[in-house]
Amino acid sequence: MNRLSGPLSADQPDQIEITVPPSLERRRLRAYIAMLLIDLILLHLGFALAAFAYEGFWWEGRAILAAQALLPIFFTIALYNSSYCARALIDWPYAMRKLFVALVISAALINFVAFYTKSNAVFSRVSISLGLVFAFALMALSRWLITYVIMRFFNGKIRNRLIIQDGGPSFELENSKIVVAQDLELDPSNHDPIMLDRLGKLLRHQDKVVVSCPAERRGEWAFLLKSAGIHGEIVSEHAHRLGAVNVQLYDDQDRSTLVVSAGPLGIRARAAKRLFDIVVAALGLIILSPILIITAVLIKMEDGGPAFFTQQRLGRGNQLFKMVKFRSMREERSDEDGTRSTARDDERITWIGAFIRANSIDELPQLWNVLRGDMSIVGPRPHALGSRANNKFFWEVDGQYWRRHSLKPGLTGLAQVRGHRGATEIESDLTNRLQSDLEYIARWSLLHDIEIVFQTLLVLRHDRAF
Repeated sequence: MNRLSGPLSADQPDQIEITVPPSLERRRLRAYIAMLLIDLILLHLGFALAAFAYEGFWWEGRAILAAQALLPIFFTIALYNSSYCARALIDWPYAMRKLFVALVISAALINFVAFYTKSNAVFSRVSISLGLVFAFALMALSRWLITYVIMRFFNGKIRNRLIIQDGGPSFELENSKIVVAQDLELDPSNHDPIMLDRLGKLLRHQDKVVVSCPAERRGEWAFLLKSAGIHGEIVSEHAHRLGAVNVQLYDDQDRSTLVVSAGPLGIRARAAKRLFDIVVAALGLIILSPILIITAVLIKMEDGGPAFFTQQRLGRGNQLFKMVKFRSMREERSDEDGTRSTARDDERITWIGAFIRANSIDELPQLWNVLRGDMSIVGPRPHALGSRANNKFFWEVDGQYWRRHSLKPGLTGLAQVRGHRGATEIESDLTNRLQSDLEYIARWSLLHDIEIVFQTLLVLRHDRAF
C-alpha cells in the first residue's frame, strides 16, 4: 500500500498538493463497452462457424438471422445478471457462469417465442445448437483473456480505494492508498470551503473511501462522505464484535465498517447523464453560436473589456472550479468572490449586461463547462464562495448545504424552474433552493432532467433575473 501525504502549510492550507488518481471507473466503463462489442462480434462468429460446420457456408442466412434475433435478448439479460460488472473483469469462473446463464435463458426465450409464432421449422436446430456452443466457447475465451491482461499488467487493480486515518484503529485494504488526515490538514468539523475543496480533490475518482476515526468524529466524517457523493465507510470495532448486519465485514482484520454513503447515482445512471450532457451541450453550442458571437462582440464594443468572466464556484464533491459567464458588470467592478448579490438597478451592471442577465444569455458560456465535465445541464446551481443570505455564509444558514454538492452543478435546475433564483436577501431564499436541490438529487431520473430542460425554456426571462 502507498502512503500519500502533502507538504504542511498552516498559513496556506490551499497550497497543500493533492495527487488525483486516474479514474478507474472510466476505464471499467470502457472495458464494459469493449466486452459488449466483442460479444457482438463473437456471437455472430460462433453462428457463422456453426453454419459452416453444418451447412458448408460461412455466412448461412438462417444461422446469422438466429444470431441477430438472439442478440437483443442476450444483451438485456446479460446487463441485468451482472455479466458486465467489475467482478467479471477479474474473476473468470464468475464471468463464465454469468455468460452461460445469459445465453441459456436467451436461447430458451427465443425458442419459446418461435414455438408460439410457428417459426421453429425455419431454423436448423443443429446449427443453432452448435452456434450457441461455439459462441459460448469464444466469449468464454475472451473473458479469460480480459482477466489475464488485467491481472498481468494492472495487478488486478480495477478500483481506486482510499483509507483516511484520523486517529482510529488501524485498517488496511489490498491495492489501496492510505492518507493521514493530519498530514493534509483534513478536519471534518471544519467546513471551510478551501479545506473541503482539498478533501474533494482527494476523494475524486475514488470508488471506495474508508475512514478510521474516533467514535465522536464519525458523524462529522459521515456527513462529509455523503456530501461528496461517493461510497464511504467508517471503521467500527463494536459492529464487528456484535456481528451487526448491513455492515461491511473484514474478518481477516477483526474489523467492520459502517457503510454511511453510496453516492446518489450508479455507474449506468452517471453514464446516461453524462451522455445527455455532452449531446445537449454540443448541440447547444452549435445552434446558439450566432447568439454567442453577437453577445461577445456587443460586450467588447460597449466598454472594450473582456467578453467573458470566470469565477470560482463550488462543484461536485465540494471541489472548486472556474465557471465561465458572459461579463455583465463593468470590468473594474466585477465581484470575483460573489460577496455582494446583484440587486435590481445595480450600478455595476452594464447596459448590455442588464439585457443578457434578464434573458439568461449570460449563462450560455457554461455549456463549455458542461462539455469539460465541470457541470451538468441539470443540477444544483453552483454558488460563489462569498455568497451570503441574511449576512451569513450559505453553509452557516443550513448545515445540509454541503449535501447539494453530491452531484455536479447544473446550468439549470429544479430550484430555478420553480422560481427560486436571483439575490439571496433573506435565509428562506437559500433554504427554498436547498430544499429543491436535495429533492432533485433524491429523485433523479433522466426523464426528469429532460422535463426540467423544457421547463427552463419557459422561465428564461424572469422578474428576479437581474
